[in-house]
Amino acid sequence: MSKIVDEVLESNRAYQAEFGDKGSLPLPPGRHFAILTCMDARLDPAKYAGLAEGDAHVIRNAGGRASDDAIRSLVISCKLLGTREWFVIHHSDCGMELFTNEVMSGLLQDSLETATIDEHGWHDHGHGPGSDEGKYINWLTISDQKASVVEDVKRIRGHPLVPKAIPVHGYVYDVHTGALIEVPEATEAGRAA
Repeated sequence: MSKIVDEVLESNRAYQAEFGDKGSLPLPPGRHFAILTCMDARLDPAKYAGLAEGDAHVIRNAGGRASDDAIRSLVISCKLLGTREWFVIHHSDCGMELFTNEVMSGLLQDSLETATIDEHGWHDHGHGPGSDEGKYINWLTISDQKASVVEDVKRIRGHPLVPKAIPVHGYVYDVHTGALIEVPEATEAGRAA
């Protein structure tokens, strides 16, 4: 096994030792809300939103974007598990601001190995083969954080499977201060009917 696997399994053993009665937590989230946010490792929704296990659903993807799959999860969260309020939380200094669909598909054409970035842009140092399949994916990149939050809240609000009674709030998390900064235009667009 790899060193990382060993570390994860050791941490899990320690977690199990302190698990207590968490096995009896109910399936629906106790605080009846969901957060859609980015997968960035600097974000800890449990800490910035004051969550304990069992409190809320946290849906994460690159950029915290309202992709089809994120909306699928939100609809399940509401329809089957009773969430009544949703948050879209993007963040400052997001990696999704550092490339475009064209850049990503070009890098993937060269190789499937990890690329690097410097002051001159992205560079692929891998050895092929790559794949042309990246050009068929909308990578949901971000050019303006606040505008992307508004766009995602509007997409969720306008989706035919989303109940009009659910408020959808829009925020940007500041990775330098830990603050959640409301995007008023997003929250206005996400008001419950």
